[in-house]
Amino acid sequence: MSYFPLLLNIEYKTVVVVGGGRVARQKVDALLPAKANIIVVSPTMTEELLAYAERKEITWKQKEFEPADLDDAALVFAVTNSQEVNDAVEEATQHWQLLSRADAKGRVDFINPAVVRRGDFIMTVSTSGASPRLTRQVKAQLADQYGDYYEQYVAFLGQARQRILATFNGEEKAQLLTQLLEPQLLEWVKEGRLHKCEEWLQQRLGDLQ
Repeated sequence: MSYFPLLLNIEYKTVVVVGGGRVARQKVDALLPAKANIIVVSPTMTEELLAYAERKEITWKQKEFEPADLDDAALVFAVTNSQEVNDAVEEATQHWQLLSRADAKGRVDFINPAVVRRGDFIMTVSTSGASPRLTRQVKAQLADQYGDYYEQYVAFLGQARQRILATFNGEEKAQLLTQLLEPQLLEWVKEGRLHKCEEWLQQRLGDLQ
């Protein structure tokens, strides 16, 4: 199967996870940073999921699955260890709702890539299910290569870009946007010297105005 890679904005959209085990927890962990309205349908849940519910980060429907549980859902995850339940979830999923079955025995509209998040800097890895172990290996390599400081680095790049776009046009704009990727800026961020990046930017803006 050939998948189309896509980043979705699911903020405040309803996402239903049917199942309360380890795989359900993994899905919820991936969904939480996206600020979705997460509903978990399951008679029981792991301790981690229960903690999320107690903090009201997710909604827990402590019950067996029913088709009405998918009302208003944009994404649906069938992640139980029962093929019968997963089949029922698939049957209840409307054509406009995207479904992912963990057992991959029926309809699979999408799969979750492995994700490394550094603020607005998001890196995803997938082998389309061919080798989850390789996916995890590459994810670990990316996480090591692109440390936490990349969150501040990308935030600076985004703010600087907006200031440049609001001030300059043509060749001057293109020149500054290219200079934003000078290695020295990344080094300053890595060293915790963000003020040096701001000084650098102010100097460039002043020179061209």
